[in-house]
Amino acid sequence: MQPISRDEFARLDYQVMRLAFESQNELGRLCDEVIYQNDLAARIAAAGLGPVRVETPILVTHAEFSKTYSTDLIVADAAIYELKTVTALTTDHDTQALNYLFLHDAPHGKLINFRPAQVEARFVNNALTRAARYAFQPDMSRWIETDEPSKRLRSLMLALLEDWGAFLEVTLYSEALTFLLGGESNVIRMIPLKRDRVSLGNQRIHLLTPDTAFRITALADGGEPYEAHLRSMLRHSPLRAIQWINMSRSQIQFATLAK
Repeated sequence: MQPISRDEFARLDYQVMRLAFESQNELGRLCDEVIYQNDLAARIAAAGLGPVRVETPILVTHAEFSKTYSTDLIVADAAIYELKTVTALTTDHDTQALNYLFLHDAPHGKLINFRPAQVEARFVNNALTRAARYAFQPDMSRWIETDEPSKRLRSLMLALLEDWGAFLEVTLYSEALTFLLGGESNVIRMIPLKRDRVSLGNQRIHLLTPDTAFRITALADGGEPYEAHLRSMLRHSPLRAIQWINMSRSQIQFATLAK
């Protein structure tokens, strides 16, 4: 990726968005995402806005774990565009786009949604340097290691952070931990929940041991309301404890929630 200033990105984006509106005007708003992707890429190339790369793979690895992401469009080796065909853009789409900016070490990107009556778009900016993503601070003040699996979970999480840094999407860390702890078939289980003597059915959960679960979150506010809900689920389960790791920006909070 080439460095690009905010002003340079704004000038490039003005032209890209003009082409995005032309694409929807001609094709309508009901096509699949890949149709707009191919059309917009062709228009950008024809306009001479620099090379345009479609579905650029990003490989993320740690030990034996690997995951490949695909970036919809990279324009002029500098600007990242994620395209959508949804009713409305959500914060999950922002998170996905920001994840790609982090992985590419790119400062500027944009979401473009072709489904609404008029093209919807919004900027996504990466204000963090690579060094800042690696300046995380583990907080172990509430963490209790009662067994080897809990010790291994902590060690694996810290190793992932040292390798990838913080701030990437939470599902990436969770998928990596699941893989490194033995894979979905060994880690993801269904456990029964009960209220008093009433059976409520089975809940899907990630298990470290038969009586200890784990949960990875990325809650910027520290997660106090979320903790109350975790404790409610724990109270109605046969579990002894939940090992919870919350990535609150650069603060990585390790907590043991026990009955």
